Amino acid sequence: MGRIICLMGKSAAGKDTIFKELLADTELGLKKIVPYTTRPIREGEHNGVEYYFTNEDAFQRLRNAGRVIEDRAYHTRHGLWRYFTVNDSQLEDERRNYIVIGTLEAYRKLRDYFGRDRLLAVMIELEDGIRLQRALDREKMQERPKYEEMCRRFLADSADFSEEKIAEAGIEKRFSNEDLGRCLDEIRRYIGQNIPV
Repeated sequence: MGRIICLMGKSAAGKDTIFKELLADTELGLKKIVPYTTRPIREGEHNGVEYYFTNEDAFQRLRNAGRVIEDRAYHTRHGLWRYFTVNDSQLEDERRNYIVIGTLEAYRKLRDYFGRDRLLAVMIELEDGIRLQRALDREKMQERPKYEEMCRRFLADSADFSEEKIAEAGIEKRFSNEDLGRCLDEIRRYIGQNIPV
């Protein structure tokens, strides 16, 4: 049975870059799980690539059909935004190794749904000042920057990724993204040691 790698970390820690690098690594042979969201699509994003962009009605239909594995709701200045994982055709082959970006809460719910043995946690960390500058630079590139939402996410991460919650989730191994190349090498070794390839 394959494993599901759950890539986690605070906003702007480099998860998207690391995710793309790991996905492109043919030796690892990972298949991505694309999560769903009701938030608006950002400049440069594509439906079905970063997320499946949907709406509240579609979320409710999927949940009522029992297909939502885990979901998180955030009350933003721009309305309610949901992020969720759906049991859909992406997960048909249980022999494959998958990768998904998530939160600690998503990791716990995926672990509860699929079982502890199927999940592998990969926690990315980066110094707060560097993360904040990256988030600001990314937001500036948007046609309509949402700085208040950026700040809300940044502050919420302190609570969402508190040391207590990390310990409660059973996360023991963490990877510093101060040097991307070194971080990727360490993650590749860790994955190679913990999943069948």
